Amino acid sequence: MSAVRSSRLGVCLAAVYPFMALADDVVEITAARQPYRSLSAAGATKTDTDLRDLPQSARVLTSDVLRDAGVSRFADALELGSGISRQSNFGGVWDSYAVRGFTGDPNYGSDLLVNGFSSSRGYNGLRDSANIGSIEILKGPAAALYGRGEPGGIINITTRKPLFHPSYMLEQSFASHHTYRSAVDLTGPLSEGVAYRLNAAHEKGDSFRDTLSSRRHMVSPSIIWRLSDSTTLSYELEAFEQQAYFDRGVVAVKGVLGLIPNSRFLGERADGPMTVKSTGHQFFVQHDFNDVWSLQSGLSYRSSSMMGFSTEASALQSDGHTLWRQRRYRDFSAQDLSGRMELVGKLGAHHVLVGVDGYRFVDDRLQLRKSPNAAAPYAIDIYTPAYGGAQPTVLGPSINTSEQQWQTAFYAQDQIDLAAQWKALVGVRRDAYRQTVTNYNRSALQNRQTLDATSPRVGIVYQPDRQVSLYASAGKSFRPNSGIGINNESFPAESSHSYETGVKFDTADGKVSSTLAVYSIKKKNVLTLNPVDTNFSLAAGEVGSKGVELDVAGEIARKLQLSLSYAYTDAKVLRDNALAVGGRLANVPKQSANLLLVQELSLGGERASLGGGVNYVGERNGDVAVSSTFKLPAYTTARLVSSYSPTKKVRLSLDVDNLFNKVYYPSSYQQTWVAPGEDRRLTLKVEYKL
Repeated sequence: MSAVRSSRLGVCLAAVYPFMALADDVVEITAARQPYRSLSAAGATKTDTDLRDLPQSARVLTSDVLRDAGVSRFADALELGSGISRQSNFGGVWDSYAVRGFTGDPNYGSDLLVNGFSSSRGYNGLRDSANIGSIEILKGPAAALYGRGEPGGIINITTRKPLFHPSYMLEQSFASHHTYRSAVDLTGPLSEGVAYRLNAAHEKGDSFRDTLSSRRHMVSPSIIWRLSDSTTLSYELEAFEQQAYFDRGVVAVKGVLGLIPNSRFLGERADGPMTVKSTGHQFFVQHDFNDVWSLQSGLSYRSSSMMGFSTEASALQSDGHTLWRQRRYRDFSAQDLSGRMELVGKLGAHHVLVGVDGYRFVDDRLQLRKSPNAAAPYAIDIYTPAYGGAQPTVLGPSINTSEQQWQTAFYAQDQIDLAAQWKALVGVRRDAYRQTVTNYNRSALQNRQTLDATSPRVGIVYQPDRQVSLYASAGKSFRPNSGIGINNESFPAESSHSYETGVKFDTADGKVSSTLAVYSIKKKNVLTLNPVDTNFSLAAGEVGSKGVELDVAGEIARKLQLSLSYAYTDAKVLRDNALAVGGRLANVPKQSANLLLVQELSLGGERASLGGGVNYVGERNGDVAVSSTFKLPAYTTARLVSSYSPTKKVRLSLDVDNLFNKVYYPSSYQQTWVAPGEDRRLTLKVEYKL
């Protein structure tokens, strides 16, 4: 391969499709190693663009910061970014979070991309960290590139990719509550033009919640094939299975938390675990026509399912200790097929991207339930629970639907070098969307809707010197609302507009980067729970969010790494027929902050590290369905992280989460469904390089 073509192909693949790493010497030409900071975010523009040239706030959580922070759970990683708040995780089934106050589709969890393709449609479980290379937190609307989505931002995971030099890693960890985890990371060449990677993990253990346990495993093989100097092909498989008990958490007794221990499980172990399975395939082709123009394309197919019984709190009786419950059975399954093709090139000062994409999504949902009643209340005493009582055996269908979605789109983007100190970004996307919902509870009654949406965005960057970037941007986004209402009606699509301005600053030595952003967002037709029947939703009207965010990352002193985030988020209801105007959006704190400091040390001549961090989350509204006086209290948790490498092949780490054993509540759905925070957790990990 020629030096010019090899250089360009390496830059393009590492930036646009980061998983297509050809070899370490190729990738390294994109940038020098920056432990806690990244110079680019591939998902922001799908082009090789420096973060300082983007008219938006973007934070990349690199593999170094994830490793030093001891992150083994995707939700823990997101705490490192500003403006991200935990949301109700649907009984512990999946990850759920809000970016700048906006959560995503309540049926499937929050917006999440894996290598630029959606991984949030369907039932995909708690994200495993075994094959995560880095996490891009991209703020602001991304509809001009990705179509349907939240105006607050999206999360894009780039997975670990095949390398052309051998590397073999074995990992074993032991954690509190008899939790054991094994993982492998193997990569290397199969031939001169073919390389592979295999990531796999298995975890099982008990829980801080009484009587509960879980088991998870995933395997992710991938391969890259350099067909020629100008064409590269890659394939990636991700198979995941999770068996965990459906757990709605604890109860706030007449709005008061802490009257029962956070370990108290109020369901039934006899229900057995809820099983979640997800299998995803991704296939990519990259072709260079010349040194200026290239074609990048991809296909993704993901099947997922969720099945099992659950016992869920429904109402706490007036005596303050008798909890009526509801038994449910769910059999949900989904298939998601999507593809895209993009032409990338340069015309003078214009960096152009033109693309088409589309997807077909099928979602089949069957839910059976038995409601409590006065004659035979399916109850438990929250103070002295007696498990194993007679369970309702005759369950009736409350949801029995089949939904199909089709979407096609055309989009274009132009990044313009206006002058030495000025850059602009202009983009627009046109989507055509169809949806059909068949309700088998109503004699297979069908509901159809179609819509078209245009999503523009525009931004400008001014750089008075190499250290400072001033930017401003505006954009629109939309999200079709899936499902049907209580009267079999479809919902109008959400629509939103966003404005953002900010400043980015890099220190003179290039070791520390920071972003300060101010934004304002308004969104209409948001789905919330229907207070008449919480099995259904309604369009809540209009909500808004405005705030200030600060992110800082880098080496602030010799071998001392810093990750700092702070957010002020004012997210509330602006107009609604059911919710109180001015009420705050559930689980979104006004104030939140995260700090991590890690010092690299020398211990007996060998490498070691010691650090710690704190995470602060302010008071939040605790009820999704209504604006109420129920609040989740503010909390601060601390963590300790440490590592020691006695040899070049062995790394030992000891991490302590919730160091001071704080009692806290990260999220809730309503007063009877409050997720308790985990108690102190110790994790000892051994990594061995073969």
